This record gives sequence, C-alpha cells and structure tokens, in this order.
Amino acid sequence: MQVGEVARALDVSVDTIRRWEKKGLIRGHRDARGQRIFNLDEVRQLHSKLNDQTSRGFCVLKSDSISPYTVIELFAGAGGLALGFEHAGLKAKTLVEIDPRAADTLKANRAHWDVRAEDVAKVGFAVGDADIVTGGFPCQAFSYAGKKLGFEDTRGTLFFEYARIVNEVRPKLILAENVRGLVNHDEGRTLHTMLGVLDELGYTVQWRVLRAQYLDVAQKRERLVMIGVRQDLHEDLRVTHEFPAERSYTISLRDALSDVPPSPGQRYTERKHAVMQQVPEGGYWRDLPEAMQREYMGASFFMGGGKTGMARRLSWDEPSLTLTCNPAQKQTERCHPLETRPLTVREYARIQSFPDDWQFTGSVAAQYRQIGNAVPVNLGFHLGTSLRNMLDQLAPNAAAK
Repeated sequence: MQVGEVARALDVSVDTIRRWEKKGLIRGHRDARGQRIFNLDEVRQLHSKLNDQTSRGFCVLKSDSISPYTVIELFAGAGGLALGFEHAGLKAKTLVEIDPRAADTLKANRAHWDVRAEDVAKVGFAVGDADIVTGGFPCQAFSYAGKKLGFEDTRGTLFFEYARIVNEVRPKLILAENVRGLVNHDEGRTLHTMLGVLDELGYTVQWRVLRAQYLDVAQKRERLVMIGVRQDLHEDLRVTHEFPAERSYTISLRDALSDVPPSPGQRYTERKHAVMQQVPEGGYWRDLPEAMQREYMGASFFMGGGKTGMARRLSWDEPSLTLTCNPAQKQTERCHPLETRPLTVREYARIQSFPDDWQFTGSVAAQYRQIGNAVPVNLGFHLGTSLRNMLDQLAPNAAAK
C-alpha cells in the first residue's frame, strides 16, 4: 500500500510512516511508478509493538536444561552464535575460526571448547561427528563459470568449504547465516545457487530474514538464516522446520545500557566532538546548521541518498542501529544517545547481548571488530532453541542414528 493508505489504515500521520522508515523500523520500496510501497501487515505489527511500553530490561536468555545434541561451528568469530547455542542447551563440539584474536577470545572464555584457529579449508571431519553443522560464511561472489551451478561450481568460495564439511559430517540439521543483502545478491542467483547445492547434498532447506530487534536484542539487525534438514529425516520422520517467532516488544538502548560496566572506547577529535554535540538524540547530519552540514559532509552534501548514518546519534528509547566494526566511522556513526562520544566496548557487547563476563582479546579496535561481526547472543539462543526443538521431534531410536 502507498504511504497515505497505510497512514489512514493505522490512524497515524504520513510523516510518522516516513519517520519509521528513515529509522529502519520498516522497509519500503518503489513500484513501477516510483511510489513508495509498504507492507501493511509489517507496519501494523510495528505500530502494535511501539505501543507496548513495558520495560523489559537487559537479559541474556538461558535455558534451564541441556540437551545431548552437538554442534560444529565454522567461521565462529568471537562466539556470539556458539554462546547463544550453549545457552539454548546445545554442546559446542568444535569451533573453527581463522582470525587469531577472535580465536583467542573463544579460548579465553571457554577453555574446554575445541577451538581450531586455522583456515577452514584445512579442516576435515568424519561422518556423524555432530548433530548440527552451522556457520556464518563470508559471502563471496560466484563466477557461475560452470554449467550445472552445483557443488563443484562453488569451489574457491568459503561457501564451498561450508558445503564440503556438511557433506563430510552428514549432520541431521544445518544452519547457515549471512547478511540480508544475500537475498538480492546478483539478482538472487547467489542464494539460488547455495540452496541448489545444499539440495544436491541431500538437505531440505528453508530460509528467513530474521529481525534481531524483535528477538530480545537491542539492535535493528537483520540476518538471513537458512535451516536445513537431512532429507531422509525430513521425508521419513517428518521433521518440520522451525524458526524463532518474533516477540511483541523491543529492547531499548535505555534498558540495554543500564548499569553497563565501564570499559575503554574510542574518542572523537575536538572538531568532531563539536559537530556531534549539536546533533540531537536520534538525529543525524541534517539536524546540523546548514553551514556545518556543508563543512562536515564535504562533497557528500551534494550527492543523492539520505546518508542517515552520517553524524548519527542513537535514540535512547529505541533499539540501536546495526552495529558495525567501528562506532566512529563517518558513514555509520554510532554516537551515545546522551553523551557526545562513540559507544564503548562493553556498550557494544551489551547491544549484541553478550554477558558482561564475556571478555574480548586484542586491541580496542580488534574488540570492536569482533563484537560488530558477531551474531547477537540472544538471537543465537532463539536459533539454538529452534534447532533443539526440531531434533526433539525425532524418535529416540532415530536420533541415535
């Protein structure tokens, strides 16, 4: 529906709809006539959630029980997904991570985990080594040089290594996660190829774009998640796919950053501090005086696009914008809602729902990078719970195969 139709249906102003889109709370697209089109159900859902004013507070979710199910995780990073899975009652059997700082973080926090700090291409496994294989492989471009566009055509990409290990282990379930942009990468052909490869390897896969802000994470972060079931289990035992259900609330920065421990963080230069000090809560470069806009933006001032991440101060009563690897990058500024400074390391970690006792190794820049690249822990918990529920559908004799 067009913006005016949506506004009338919800009895809100057109400006409200446009403000929600600018803040990243909803997505619109242009139709063939150039009109902004919105999904009424999505906007109605947001409207309902914004009207729920209950304060949830910061909470790292944990299950009261453990399961017998084991996980091999590739591209494990600093442990957001692995920790979320642990909180859901799953057991990390092996984690593979090539970045030495991230691997050190895993070892420092979980000495009993089998962490392999090496290139995934050099790692091999045996059939039945784990119930689940998961990984957030970096998305590399596909050449489509082959004719079949199957498993061999992906050779040379990190997705190939993920698929190779899936084929070696033959786990009951697989999970792959990536950026939302993979949905439309190369007009959807990259995702189509990946799904075809996993089908070729014997897995029935479904995918969703999950919105972390509705899954107990104080952040507007979207991830593409693929969940696959080994086809013999899917067909013979009728294991059904399960994805986390969105909650009817969000976690605000005010709740997430309450009583956050002190920690190091970046600081602005004197000039940038003077600029950011004039940006109101929730504002960005367009809220500056015009002369300062021109000076700060330079040539970008005359270019198209909203550039809403530039000189951006976060909103205290909303989830954060998606965290990047650096809170003071000019294109993706993440300024504290009230204080004129970038978010600190521990504030970054809270927004990604890491517990306060999870320590990150390396320089401050390395810590920001690890946290910014991580899967939010609470999102990992919800995903792990879904996978656990799926495995629980198997009869005891089948689960032991």
